[in-house]
Amino acid sequence: MKLKVVIDRIEENKAVLLIGEAEARSVWPREYLPQGVAEGDHLEVSFRIDQEATRSAKQEVEDLLRQLLEGNQK
Repeated sequence: MKLKVVIDRIEENKAVLLIGEAEARSVWPREYLPQGVAEGDHLEVSFRIDQEATRSAKQEVEDLLRQLLEGNQK
């Protein structure tokens, strides 16, 4: 999924972003934006699911739950 983002304004170390056609507002730390970004700049943002990280996190939760359940049976 790709979104168009416009930098509405920059205030100190934060930037106000207008996201997508609806121009939903979001405040982001400036450090997470490309260096040199300025008010009025247009950005393209992509999101994708990190399948490996998701799988790993689920496995970790399952392992912890199993350990808790086994501990309660003793």
